[in-house]
Amino acid sequence: MSRLALVTFDLDDTLWSVGEVILRAEAAMAAWLDTHHPAWRGVGPEGLRALRGDVARTRPELSHDLTALRLETLRRMLLRTGLDETAAATAAAGAFDAFFTARNQVTLFADTRPVLAALSARWPLYALSNGNADLDRIGLAGYFSGRFSAAGVGQAKPHPRMFEAALAQAGVTPAQAVHVGDHPEQDVAAAQAVGMRAIWVNYGDEAWPLARRPDAEIRRLGELPALLEAMAARDAG
Repeated sequence: MSRLALVTFDLDDTLWSVGEVILRAEAAMAAWLDTHHPAWRGVGPEGLRALRGDVARTRPELSHDLTALRLETLRRMLLRTGLDETAAATAAAGAFDAFFTARNQVTLFADTRPVLAALSARWPLYALSNGNADLDRIGLAGYFSGRFSAAGVGQAKPHPRMFEAALAQAGVTPAQAVHVGDHPEQDVAAAQAVGMRAIWVNYGDEAWPLARRPDAEIRRLGELPALLEAMAARDAG
């Protein structure tokens, strides 16, 4: 086994919980629209969700880019309210900015910052996310040497492209890298499929759903430094 040389992380629901964040962000977007374009209520939240589905079906090339998907949904919705193309695009950008500001106001899990600080002093850390969280706005960018998103690489996990891009940039083999994430398919199975080891962050004490098990499992992020040190020691031995 090669020496451990890279640790990659999922973001949403691995370093913070994202469900309530998205609800607050959508509420902030709705409030912005209520103030600046109240006619949007003629479409409303349910209509907006249906329109998002239409965009996903008619623009499949946007499926991996959540920012572009939301902007296009907003643009089409605002066109329906009577705005012209230019005004609809401008308003969509304003509504998205309200969403995105709130989307990056996350509450980190208690162990997130100290664990990232400890690990980044020991190994390069890369972020691999299907979402559009902004590590600069969140205040974690300094811990990561590399960042990859589905929008940036053109495919969402579990497609191997994001993992392969990270390995290529770091200049390491899959055997030298470990991925840490909460999702059995998108994180654990996907990383293992390219030859990386994978650690499942199982906050909810869930039963493992797949045939092949993760290389390790933790119930809180604070367990990770000791686990990675043990892996590194075994590699060196």
